[in-house]
Amino acid sequence: MASMMLRNFRVPPNSVSLEEARNRTFEFFKMACRSIPTIMDIYNLDDVATHSQLRSIIASEIRKNSQFTDPKVIDMLLFKGIEELRNVIEHSKQRHHILGQYVLPVLDRENLVQDAGAKDRGMSDFLKNFYSSNYF
Repeated sequence: MASMMLRNFRVPPNSVSLEEARNRTFEFFKMACRSIPTIMDIYNLDDVATHSQLRSIIASEIRKNSQFTDPKVIDMLLFKGIEELRNVIEHSKQRHHILGQYVLPVLDRENLVQDAGAKDRGMSDFLKNFYSSNYF
């Protein structure tokens, strides 16, 4: 069903104004969020991420390009985003591509803040002495 939506969704050649490009960006975001359940099923991402995490990943990818104000540039970025989403939905990418490009970098950033001191907690005195020695 999500691939049917993508076939019907087209980016017109040029947006007339910044407001029109902005509205098209919102429509693309809505379409990408509607395709999240399909993506979760295709790539079996239930064990790695939730729907809300994927939605925030999509939003952060869109926000990366928020500094652009030229409607032609925004249209080009929308075209690239639609093609990327089409590739994901049509299963042109494998699971490790999705994990490596989108899911794991965001989850690693979240876990770094939580697990800052977790490395030294499980270490024995022997390992601490071994790592601090000059033997390697």
